[in-house]
Amino acid sequence: MIETPQPNGQLTLRTLAMPADANAAGDIFGGWVMAQMDLACGIRAAERASGRVVTAAVKEMAFELPVKIGDTLSIYTDITRVGRTSITLSVEAWAQRYLTTTLERVTGATFVMVALDSDGHPTPVPVE
Repeated sequence: MIETPQPNGQLTLRTLAMPADANAAGDIFGGWVMAQMDLACGIRAAERASGRVVTAAVKEMAFELPVKIGDTLSIYTDITRVGRTSITLSVEAWAQRYLTTTLERVTGATFVMVALDSDGHPTPVPVE
């Protein structure tokens, strides 16, 4: 029996791919997908840090499939490491194809977020 791949992590963001986010062929810009992933990481890391965070690094990102106009993009995040001031997240982007129940992984990456204090300096992430 073939196992259907499933998203890893917590559903953090869902959004709809619109024509303004696409090229002339109807493929959604990779930068738009990456921006949605960054937003999701910011949400999840800010919740964990109980405060402001910024993106410090994006690692190992490769696009596996295109996102098309009308697809619902779902971003899943999993906190894999909490350092002194940083939070590392494994992120997956999945597309639910327009007017179907088909769900396909389109890309994944590792994001590193850094917690900041009110002056914009790195600050320790609180212990859970």
